[in-house]
Amino acid sequence: MDTTILDTAVVGAGAAGLMVGRRLAERGERLELFDAHARVGDPWRERYRSLRLFTPRPFLELPGLPIGIGRFEYPTGTEMGDYLERYAQHMKLPVRTSTRVVRLSHDGDRFRLELDDGDEVLADRVIVTVGVHQVPITPAFAAELDASIRQVHSLDYRGPEQFADGPVLVVGAGNSGTDVALEAARTGHAVTLAGRHPGHVPVDIDRPLGNLLSGLFIRRLRRLTIDTSKGRAARDAQLGHGVMLIRNSPKDLDRAGIVRVGRIGGVERGRAVTTDGTVIDAATVVWCTGSKPDLGWIDLAGVVGASGFPNEQRGLVTGWPGLAFVGMPFQYSFASPTLMGMDHDAEYVVDALVPARAVAAAATSPAGRRVARRAAA
Repeated sequence: MDTTILDTAVVGAGAAGLMVGRRLAERGERLELFDAHARVGDPWRERYRSLRLFTPRPFLELPGLPIGIGRFEYPTGTEMGDYLERYAQHMKLPVRTSTRVVRLSHDGDRFRLELDDGDEVLADRVIVTVGVHQVPITPAFAAELDASIRQVHSLDYRGPEQFADGPVLVVGAGNSGTDVALEAARTGHAVTLAGRHPGHVPVDIDRPLGNLLSGLFIRRLRRLTIDTSKGRAARDAQLGHGVMLIRNSPKDLDRAGIVRVGRIGGVERGRAVTTDGTVIDAATVVWCTGSKPDLGWIDLAGVVGASGFPNEQRGLVTGWPGLAFVGMPFQYSFASPTLMGMDHDAEYVVDALVPARAVAAAATSPAGRRVARRAAA
């Protein structure tokens, strides 16, 4: 067994992890990022193939490296994954891929990370950036559906070849749900979309003017923070609900012939039924019903709440100095779990955790100088 000694270990090498890693390197930290995937950016490559992001380019680029698309273009999931991989290489961040952290504990002096290859890491600080979209959430009554009905969660959906012949029921009317419903309709399926309409942005973001206007909307979301009354109200309203539709609209659904119904409340005789008693015939049910992080490997009392989400304040874990999260929902603002809000949270967490001596050391740290040069380029 090999033991690695670090100042800070970062669990997860997605966008949040890379933002954290860059800031740590600038401060001269001995750091390493650990990611279970084979390549940086794989979670984006594993999303459904038709996915296109809806964040305007200025808000999705990481500091120090352009993404290489047109001003009014939006990347696919695969393009975003490739960009994150280039970013890690460009910044020369120390990422250990294909490495899963199977247990995080504390030995009284340092945090101890046990890796799936049998090695261990000892670190003064740990920042968890694994994200929310890891464990699918489905209602308990999903198990009561007839065995002949194919069930797919949006985390596992890749493309229309996963639909069985016949009608499709999509449960969840947020951005992913409407994407899947429209794709099912385009490929010839009769589609029912169930769930509360979350509202939609009333501009066409794929046009230059709409792109610019959506930027104004994003700036507003970034100002909805937990230290304002409006922000706290938005946080409470957001919990358990998807964000409003950004690219799709009710008119798009109507033009595609998609039937919209209310919330699915249970199962009767093997078929899904709405809360008003409407029975839905479907050969495939796609659950776009949310997800949560996988934090079962954290063996530290009080860190993970009953909901499966961490107990944190602005990312910092009370009772465990040196432990923090970046990328959790409404960690500070409405934008916290998104590309447009993670870096603000990363800056706050790194500033709070890294002592002043490490900041001063960045001037002589090769890693810090290297990252600073690239960020300034």
